[in-house]
Amino acid sequence: KQFKAVQTGGPLGGCLPASCLNTPVDFDSLQDAGAVMGSGGMIVVDDDTCMVEFAKYFLTFAAAESCGKCTPCRVGGQRLLEILQRITEGKGVRKDLDLIREISEQMMTSSLCGLGQRTPGPVMAALRFFEEEFLSHIDQKLCLAGQCKPLVRAKCINTCPAGVDTPAYLAMIAQGRYEEGLKIHRERNPFALICGRACPAYCEAKCRRGEIDDSVAVRHVKRFMADHEVNKPWTPEPVGAPQEREAAAKHKVAVIGGGPAGLTAALRLAQRGYKVTVYEKLPTPGGMLSWAIPEYRLPRDMLFAEIENVKRAGVEILCNQALGRDFTMEELFDRMGYKAVVLAIGAHKGRSMGVPGEGKIGVIQGIDFLREVCVESCMRHLGQQAKGKIPDLKDKRVGVVGGGDVAIDVSRVALRLGAREVHVMYRRAGDDMPATHLPEEIEGALHEGVRIHTLVNPVAILGEEHVTGVELQRQRLVEFDNTARRKPAAFGETYTLNLDYLIRAIGQTPDLSWMNFGEIETTRARTLLVNEGYATNRPGVFAAGDAVSGPATIVQAIAQGNLVAVAVDEWVRTGKVNKPQFVTQRYDVPQMHDLQAYADARRPSIPRLPVEQRERNFREVEMGLSEEAARAEASRCLRCDLEWLEVMGLEKPAVAAEAGK
Repeated sequence: KQFKAVQTGGPLGGCLPASCLNTPVDFDSLQDAGAVMGSGGMIVVDDDTCMVEFAKYFLTFAAAESCGKCTPCRVGGQRLLEILQRITEGKGVRKDLDLIREISEQMMTSSLCGLGQRTPGPVMAALRFFEEEFLSHIDQKLCLAGQCKPLVRAKCINTCPAGVDTPAYLAMIAQGRYEEGLKIHRERNPFALICGRACPAYCEAKCRRGEIDDSVAVRHVKRFMADHEVNKPWTPEPVGAPQEREAAAKHKVAVIGGGPAGLTAALRLAQRGYKVTVYEKLPTPGGMLSWAIPEYRLPRDMLFAEIENVKRAGVEILCNQALGRDFTMEELFDRMGYKAVVLAIGAHKGRSMGVPGEGKIGVIQGIDFLREVCVESCMRHLGQQAKGKIPDLKDKRVGVVGGGDVAIDVSRVALRLGAREVHVMYRRAGDDMPATHLPEEIEGALHEGVRIHTLVNPVAILGEEHVTGVELQRQRLVEFDNTARRKPAAFGETYTLNLDYLIRAIGQTPDLSWMNFGEIETTRARTLLVNEGYATNRPGVFAAGDAVSGPATIVQAIAQGNLVAVAVDEWVRTGKVNKPQFVTQRYDVPQMHDLQAYADARRPSIPRLPVEQRERNFREVEMGLSEEAARAEASRCLRCDLEWLEVMGLEKPAVAAEAGK
């Protein structure tokens, strides 16, 4: 589990986040950081802990201990407890945070004894370091840790960025009702075929079944469902009242970028009646899905089947159309008559390492390398012959710098192109690799022969004109950073790794070369700056996806696409920009089988293409579950959503009627 905070000094102490991990444990240092020494005891919590609930837990104890002699302690503790209770139930408002601070200040300065003076400590520390978590409870009615029962139907739903109703579609799969299950999934995530293969499956990491034995293989079950229905063309259903769609049809919206965020936004706007055109810079839509994820992970026929669904909703997709080259922002509004523009341009520009020798022949950007490799499969879909400008890696020694998604994909692709050796070089320890791939992706790289070097950092690229090697400096881990990982620092010793090619995969940023200076505000990380309604500083221009967040996952981009569509719709209708909420129907599917029958059932092993059959080809590595295995695995779901109905005092769905059906 990921470190989140440490509570020092007992129930009257304060919690400190990862950014304070380097704080010495002494009286003055802890007090300066916002905590206390107390008895010297500590409670360490992981990312499954809700800091609002955590503060309420300690406040409950302290308020009960009040002797009642002084009003600030006797009354103030109870008022604080009432406020936190409201927030954990999703009934809080932003003014409650100001009220917490005011009451706490009065208690700390006016209480007669140390108990009353220290009672607000845990609350104030949590508010100081984790205010965003309080705000998510208030604004979004969302408990990020999945602990506040009134706000969490099921942890899998809660942790999915797109909020997919996982228990509902798993229940449908268990009953063999795949079309209905897919319909539920598409309300929140229209790309089940894609995410059944390339989603990091946040839902599985929080699955309560995993606390008993193994989490439900949600992604693999989803893939079976989507594959089973792949030959049934889907025409997305209209959303909203007929008069609302009729009014929307009078307006045109442009979406710049055909990646997952752009395609999702375009689809949702089209469902609401808008005339939507997607402008894609590359020859085919899909963004990073088409041009960065290798075909052995995401077959192109599955990808483009999903894109056809978007087109059936009425979305027009124009390829080979680049902002700044083929049209400008002014032309979109003035000449083409668009009411709003959504920038979903992704993050396709690779970062530089900043070491001597980067200009040598044989030094390649990872994202560019993957794009050239993917050209052939993408153009084949168009019925055209095209070869990417891929370096000849046969029998060559290839080095890859980085530890993220792109680095792992690059390393496995290089092997498939015939490389003799592939070395991945990462500056931290292996457990710190930021790759959001499923663990089996990294394991797959190791099984295929990729060599991973950890705690090393390139300091020079060797060779005269062409790369001959890289000089690596050993690293050691020192103090913690804000992510609770130890920072790497040079250890002094260096050594040389002989290479023929070096591929940089240390992150990407959006390509903003089309933009005039100051036209749209950006962050220090060179991403587009938006407000809580995904609006930029330019009226009518919105942004979503990696261009806003930086490189993220497919499902995170889909979630932003859902939200930016809601924001655009409200702005067109009312002229206002508010924080959007993507609201869909709640499904309470009855439990049709006896869960006890699956008490001892275990997660199935996922069949994969044998390693010896992966050499020099891009055949899909991961193979799907059988129908029997998929239905059995879906039946392992504990149905936390039905338990939530009991907690909330709501009526469970009737089983008899469904059984008769």
